[in-house]
Amino acid sequence: MSEKEMKNTPTPHIEASPEDFAPTVLMPGDPLRAQFIAEHYLENAVLVNNVRGIQGYTGTYKGTRVSVMASGMGMPSIGIYSYELFNFFGVENIIRVGTAGGLSENVHVRDIVIAMGACTNSNFASQYGLPGAFAPIASYGLMNTAIRKAQEQGAVFHVGNCLSSDTFYSDDADAAEKWAKMGVLCVEMEAAALYMNAARAGRNALGIFTVSDNIITGEATTSEERQISFTQMMEIALETAVALAGNAPASDIETEIETEIESESHVDSNTETESSAKTVEPMLVFPRPRLTATVERKVRKGKTCSPRRRGRKKVIQCTAHRVAADSYVADEEDF
Repeated sequence: MSEKEMKNTPTPHIEASPEDFAPTVLMPGDPLRAQFIAEHYLENAVLVNNVRGIQGYTGTYKGTRVSVMASGMGMPSIGIYSYELFNFFGVENIIRVGTAGGLSENVHVRDIVIAMGACTNSNFASQYGLPGAFAPIASYGLMNTAIRKAQEQGAVFHVGNCLSSDTFYSDDADAAEKWAKMGVLCVEMEAAALYMNAARAGRNALGIFTVSDNIITGEATTSEERQISFTQMMEIALETAVALAGNAPASDIETEIETEIESESHVDSNTETESSAKTVEPMLVFPRPRLTATVERKVRKGKTCSPRRRGRKKVIQCTAHRVAADSYVADEEDF
């Protein structure tokens, strides 16, 4: 426990000690959803916070210590709780799990959105005094792991931009259409503040949302359908937490990747040539990620991707499947 953590805990909002929380915290907005996750998924769950009814629990899921705590609604609320968890309680990863309204005709109710970025109409970033506009984005390691877990579950999901709105009832009747024309997939009220707090603290954050309704098409879910969809979203987040516990911390990933590249530098040239020959056009060529907690060559090999070296660096060639400007719907064939 650091001196800073000991000095600032407990806080006016979290009546707990740093050791009460696991490195990864799932953060729904609704305290009852936090209770639901604790009661239905965690073993030996202990209530570690209940200040102002913001329930926080810590237990184990598949042998991995995991915490879940509510954030309340809106960016000011999640801004408080995520800031304290990151800076005072030693939490490394926060995964927001919640509902969102669809802003694209391609995003249907019960679909899951993994928020790669979070646009916002909030002035939350003004506190940093930046000489420009900050783009809040998810941590790549968390997002990459969640995508893999969603694929393993056979979930229908999209990866792209969300809107974190300060207003639920907007005086601008055309606001939804304006964001939709920019390819924004859905609207919620917390992710941008979470992403900015994570960036400032040097920690990791991700938003995983279930689409409960679509503002553009008018689709909506029943209570039973929402329950099923919410459960899948929770399971993706929990499986992501388990995967993270078995991987190196984000700060160690670059070293891990470089070591892996060196260890594969003696790949037989005939094998490499054969692998490259099987690559199908069209192709995306992009530098290998520097900060990823999941590097799964066994999945890529023999399917749609093949490695190719350029000097000491490695590039991944990957066949593009259903890549659109507004969303990316992935399944087991995509990677």
